[in-house]
Amino acid sequence: MIQRILQTEITKLLKTFPAVCILGPRQVGKTTLGKTIAATFKKTALYLDLENPLDRRRLSDPFTFLTDNSNRCVIIDEVQIMPKLFSVLRSVIDADRKNGRFILLGSASPQLVKGVSESLAGRIAYRELPPLNIQELPVNIDKNRHWLRGGFPPSLLSRSEAASTEWLNGFIRSYVERDLSILFGVEFTASITARLLSMLAHTHGQLWNAETIARSIGITAPTVTRYVDYLQGAYLVHRLQPFYINTLKRLVKAPKIYIRDSGLLHNVSNITSLHTLLGHPLAGNSWEGYVIEQILQMLPSGLQLYYYRTQAGAECDMVIARDVHAIASIEVKLNNAPSLSKGYYQSIEDLKTKKNYVIVPDIETYKTNEGVVVCNLKDFIHNHLSKIK
Repeated sequence: MIQRILQTEITKLLKTFPAVCILGPRQVGKTTLGKTIAATFKKTALYLDLENPLDRRRLSDPFTFLTDNSNRCVIIDEVQIMPKLFSVLRSVIDADRKNGRFILLGSASPQLVKGVSESLAGRIAYRELPPLNIQELPVNIDKNRHWLRGGFPPSLLSRSEAASTEWLNGFIRSYVERDLSILFGVEFTASITARLLSMLAHTHGQLWNAETIARSIGITAPTVTRYVDYLQGAYLVHRLQPFYINTLKRLVKAPKIYIRDSGLLHNVSNITSLHTLLGHPLAGNSWEGYVIEQILQMLPSGLQLYYYRTQAGAECDMVIARDVHAIASIEVKLNNAPSLSKGYYQSIEDLKTKKNYVIVPDIETYKTNEGVVVCNLKDFIHNHLSKIK
């Protein structure tokens, strides 16, 4: 079993909170992680899967059932299927406030699930479990395989590229035809969702423009935005927001859109091998999105990730900031011998960042004459990211 970085943090949180909710896309390993953590406790665990009709029936009177099992750690999988549980949990926890009582597993953002209106503030901690990060890879899996196949364990650990592709085909088909409707209780048109995913792959790493995508698909811009909101709520898509500073410069204010898992991106784009990927027009944007996602997963608490662009041509792929203060400017290049643009240096001047990096696939770390650190992704995450404060 692959050790997840989040395991230690969640174990500590369960000693402080009555409930911890682990969120993330389906098939990412939430159930395995929840059961693994619960197995380390002295009290026995009870696992309920709300996609199982028998388990839903056991919760026909949730307050009584959960109260009767107050001496056990109760794991509730796909908790968003029964939104009323959130309000019941508040009463159950307040009736017997002990830490580590519940591990909730969810595949949808609580903010987008109908009926989740009761606040569990002070009673629950939320953490996202993303696909496997580059820091979590088994020793026999390299960065290129991770980039190509993505971080979903069934895809990454498949014995062949064909098996990985087959799993991703089924995963995407399930989301398009079934899962999104089940997760959010909203009807989705499968053909629209499939075409939208294709358009999102085509515009991966580009500025978000709902009107352009809507015209391509033949629906309205508000409908496109609504669908993307739900894809983001299912942890499949990310909007990287622009960094605003108090300046007279004309800034680009639209977010950039990314399909979060590189394996999903490549599958939608019919990229099935590293050779095909490296020769594909999407390669540069794919590498950029892969790097952004890995850093986003490992970003220290209190820091935020943005991009920066002005109408005059200053541009930076990533800005790490604390509140309104830019701390680091990061450029992403697929070339191991990167040539840095005037726009990147202009962004450093605009943002006045003292820590500046270029991340490339494979290279020994060095510093340019201008003080920019050039390094590979794993070295940046392992040796530099934690020092950005």
